[in-house]
Amino acid sequence: MNVLIDECLPRKLKHEVDADFVQTVPEAGWAGRQNGELLKLAEANFDILITNDQNMEHQQNLNRFNLAFIVLVALTNDIDDLKPLMLAANEVLKTIKAGEIKYIAAKS
Repeated sequence: MNVLIDECLPRKLKHEVDADFVQTVPEAGWAGRQNGELLKLAEANFDILITNDQNMEHQQNLNRFNLAFIVLVALTNDIDDLKPLMLAANEVLKTIKAGEIKYIAAKS
């Protein structure tokens, strides 16, 4: 499984993802691309996009992309706030399918 990490997340997060191949948007050379263009590029090489953009599903018709989406919901996009979500995110990675969107939120 190939995972792309959105540029709104810290690059260090890639070390927390349990997948065959993990790359950040800047590493792929796609920094600054708008969501629609980014998603078209991503679906050709990746299975899953990890983001913290909670509005993405309201801005894009995600069903038209051959991707699955994991949205991390934390107080900030600081690595220390995101790391606790990664155990659950890695579990979701095992079963999520293209067209699905899963939200992983911190327990309050």
